[in-house]
This record gives sequence, structure tokens and C-alpha cells, in this order.
Amino acid sequence: MKKQNNAIVMTSIISGVILIVALVALFSFRGVTSSTGDNTVNVQGIATVKAMPDLITVYFNVETKGETTTEAKEANSEILNNLIDSLIEQGFTREDIVTENFNVYPNYVWTDNERKDEGFIASHSVKVELSIDDEAKIGPVVDAGVDAGALVSYINFELTQESQNKYKAEAMKMAAEDAKIKADAIAVGFDKKVGKLVNVQVNDFGYYPWNIYSRGYGVAEDSIVVKEATSNIQVGEKEITSTISATFKLR
Repeated sequence: MKKQNNAIVMTSIISGVILIVALVALFSFRGVTSSTGDNTVNVQGIATVKAMPDLITVYFNVETKGETTTEAKEANSEILNNLIDSLIEQGFTREDIVTENFNVYPNYVWTDNERKDEGFIASHSVKVELSIDDEAKIGPVVDAGVDAGALVSYINFELTQESQNKYKAEAMKMAAEDAKIKADAIAVGFDKKVGKLVNVQVNDFGYYPWNIYSRGYGVAEDSIVVKEATSNIQVGEKEITSTISATFKLR
């Protein structure tokens, strides 16, 4: 009787193992057929649009030193206030002068492989924006900043947010059309037709400001040098590229 029970148990175990193996094989087979049975094509759509800058941005940096953080910050505030007053005299409002960054950090100097503590540095970065139609005002704005004791960090041609949105929509639409054209061409080559869209991946809109002046590291250039560097710059169209990846069914 005991041997008979053992035989029944063994038979049940074997049957269970066979069932599990069969199920695994069945699901594995289904997974293979579904993936290999999918006729899809993946293409990349690329489009380039030409954009005309409509904004000029001037970036200033106010940097001061002091034996203490308070001393460094107070010296910085004095120059910053002079900068703000000078820019307001040029027709800007207080809201037009935007702080980009403010930081106070130790001023370490290395001499003969030895680090020396020489107090603190306060750094305050601000920017002002001009319409592209006011390009002639770059010179007075630079003068106002430098005369107040600030450094001109860099000057860019840029796009307003409204323009960025417009060019972004245009570039992505064209990139999508390019992807569809490529998918159609591939489908025809295989005697098929393009079916529904399966997946889309959109890359970032390729916009970067166009730099027309950058201050060298550790260089404090006067307003004449800055204005000379920007005086012969001609505003022109720039190319902006957008790309997307799209997957279509083939039927």
C-alpha cells in the first residue's frame, strides 16, 4: 500500500513538471511569434528651420573681495546698486534687471604649492534684455555697466520664448513629415503600406543662443574693447535642427 502511494505521488510530481514545462514552452512560443510577427519600420525624421534672433541679452558680473563675507557682500551691493541706477538711466526698469546667480565663497590663493586664505569673494551675475531693433543701445548699456564697476561676461543674440515656441512647432512638424515620407518609401520597396503609428521619440529642440562676445577667464576688459568686439556683428539667420524617431506598422 505504501509503495502504491509513493508511486501515485511520483506520478503526480512528474505530471506537474510536464505540465509546467508545456506551459513555459507554450508561452515562449507565443512570445516569439508575436514579436517576430510584428512588421514594423523605424525611421528618423530630420528637419532644419532658419531662425532670426529677436533678442539681445547682455550679461554682467559684479565681483568683489573682502576679509569677511559681510565685507565682500557690502562691496558687491555698492557696485550692484550703481549698476542698477546706471541701467535705469538708460531706460530700463528694476524688473528688467534680472539676477542670474549670487554666490559668496572663500578666496584661496596658491603660492609655492601652499594654499593661502585671503578672505572671501562675492559674485553677483545679472542680465538685461534688448529687442533686436535696439541693437544700437548695446554700446550705452556696456558703458553703463563698466562705468559702474561691473564686468561684461558675455553678450548673446537669442530668441524670445514666443519665437522659440514658434520655431519648435515648425521644426517638429517638418521632422514628422520627413519621417512619414521615409516610412512610405521603405514600405513601397517591400510591397507594403504604412499602417498605424506605434511609437514616437522626440529629441530636444536644437536651440542655443548665438554668442557674439565672451570675456576671457580672469580678464577685465573695458567698454571700448567690448564695443569693438560687437560693433561689426551682423544679425543673420541661424539654422536650428529637430529630429524625431518614429515606428510604424507595415501592412
